[in-house]
Amino acid sequence: MIVSVHVADIGVRSVRGVLRACPQPDGTPGLRWAQTALTGLIAAGPPRLRPGRATLLAAWEDDSALDRFLAEAPLARRLAGGWRVRLRPLRISGAWPALPVEIDPGAAPDEEDGPVAVLTLGQLRLRRALPFLRANSRTAGRAAADPSLLASVAVARPPRFVGTFSLWRSTSAMRRYAYGAALPEHKEAVREHRAKPFHHEAAFLRFRPYGAQGTLDGHEPETLESLGGGAH
Repeated sequence: MIVSVHVADIGVRSVRGVLRACPQPDGTPGLRWAQTALTGLIAAGPPRLRPGRATLLAAWEDDSALDRFLAEAPLARRLAGGWRVRLRPLRISGAWPALPVEIDPGAAPDEEDGPVAVLTLGQLRLRRALPFLRANSRTAGRAAADPSLLASVAVARPPRFVGTFSLWRSTSAMRRYAYGAALPEHKEAVREHRAKPFHHEAAFLRFRPYGAQGTLDGHEPETLESLGGGAH
């Protein structure tokens, strides 16, 4: 199984159509799960929506299934002017029942210090929305300021679905942000979530990125030649 993340600036009027066009496994060969969503900036302070930007998160049986979607699906054509990346699962914490992640036993170990992508998914408890936003603001500000963060996007499908995608220069850099003693905000947010969960369901997934194409915010995140990705 692989996962793909697609991010594209398509204009405010087109975003609603993309949200309605979320592909379904029973109508898309090789698709296991998908979610279309609005996007925002990962930064300190309150959430900042990118009103003309949309994203698609999807899980596929293999690269061939994704290739077929890219070649044939109208939604793929609408997102083609943006940026996308393919991801191989390395580790999952928590659970996302709609996305039964399979870790390939032949994949490079999670401890290997190469580029890494992190996907967080949550079904928000609405009564915990304000504490979640406060905790997220603290951690997002630290992440955005980290020079090892190559690309990031917050995603949401109101009222409950929230998530983040981040791409890091190395596993060690991501771990310093997440667990390092010098940056306690992320660990504090994790402790707060464990004590009184922000979400009904939540999953935190790590991936090895490969096959990135396109541009994000006017530039190409360093996932191809400089980080050993290679377009697919």
